[in-house]
Amino acid sequence: MLAFSDGRLSKHFWSHTVSISEPVDTHQKALSINLDPQIFGSFAEIGAGQEVARWFLRVGAASGTVAKTISAYDKDVSDDLYGAGTRYVSQARVQSMLEHEWAHLLSQLNANRGATTRFFCFVDTISARNFTGDNECHGWIGLRFQTQPLGPPNDVILHFNLRDRSNLAQQAAVGILGVNLIHAAFHCIFSADEFLGQLAAALSPQRIEFDFIEWKGAALEQWSPHVIHATLIAKHLAEAVVFPADGKLIPPTELLYKKAVVLAPATSDVAKPAHGQMIKTALASLPKQDLEQSKGSIGLLCLSCAAGVSGQPMLTAAQILEHVHAGQRLGVGVLVFHDRELYRMGAFVNRFTKAPVHFAVELSTLVRALQDNYKDLDGTLLEGLGRLFHENVRLSVFPTPAAAMKDRLAASDWKWTEANGVIGAGDIEPAEPLNHLYRYLVGSGFILPTEIADT
Repeated sequence: MLAFSDGRLSKHFWSHTVSISEPVDTHQKALSINLDPQIFGSFAEIGAGQEVARWFLRVGAASGTVAKTISAYDKDVSDDLYGAGTRYVSQARVQSMLEHEWAHLLSQLNANRGATTRFFCFVDTISARNFTGDNECHGWIGLRFQTQPLGPPNDVILHFNLRDRSNLAQQAAVGILGVNLIHAAFHCIFSADEFLGQLAAALSPQRIEFDFIEWKGAALEQWSPHVIHATLIAKHLAEAVVFPADGKLIPPTELLYKKAVVLAPATSDVAKPAHGQMIKTALASLPKQDLEQSKGSIGLLCLSCAAGVSGQPMLTAAQILEHVHAGQRLGVGVLVFHDRELYRMGAFVNRFTKAPVHFAVELSTLVRALQDNYKDLDGTLLEGLGRLFHENVRLSVFPTPAAAMKDRLAASDWKWTEANGVIGAGDIEPAEPLNHLYRYLVGSGFILPTEIADT
């Protein structure tokens, strides 16, 4: 028994509460929720097993927390419960699940327990790794919860990408994430930084990436959506987050899915009018077959929160937002990456589209890519370039003012010519033997010397 009939808490409860007042792992977090007599709720999980509910069922004292668990794997069953007409792994579906399960929970329990209970409803819909391993592994999680008995509900909905290579590992990651979310909602909502830190506890970016969070409710109204999303990338909880031109935040997959994509990296992480012109030119130059195989096209400025100079700190969330707003003033969306290597950017976007990814870059960016020593790769330069172009990437290279390039080229013993004060991709000759590789990349169409169209 956790409590006496007159409502007094038993010594058994207090002994456990004191010992886990500061939970340090998933087991202790789940148990601390189970031992809190005020917290009670339901679980509805689709895909990746019932890993979140299982944590609360196996740590003990589950009757103190779990009102119901359900798994509507069959599509007809899911449609009957939550309505048809939406994708099964989508924000619309997880929102429908929240509404249905919350109404059901209150209709059964509010009359008898509402005055003494902070109810919650946890739902998820997930596409974990399938048998053939060819699906997009991601999911949506939703949590509706009260901060006080009979209080108004608050919602947190988040999208994440599963990066483990096996289905079992992905299931385990989802279980940890769910426990983290429920525990953080009841203990960490007064600090967005602490909430995000707890959300990712025991989960590295190599296992789960968080790229979208949405919320509503009085308990969370002090949070800023754009600051939260900038924090996701600054704290490396995501590989990339997107800030669309219209300001409406969505996961990258929603914007990039099956699109022909043009990315314009800002070398100094500062947006300039030239970036907007390069995006327009590259979009207008996309091959017809790329467009025919895609669901439209999109051009984005891309920035990195990594330092441009070795030894400098990463950009803060506030600094990221300054650069994002500058980019949006050009009329384009901004994709912010944690890392600055082009091959990492290309690999990320290629998760969501089969069309070639076109980088619209200034010559200075190309030179940086060719001069990088790629210390984090065993194959150094060859492996870095191999990864970049293996990922279905093309570089549309625009001229750069000669004054900005001469010293850098001379320091590497490169030769160049200039016309009208600019140097283009066809005007440089890297030092041997790199020049052989460079000419091959140009001749094979991986590197495309490009001029800004007259607009």
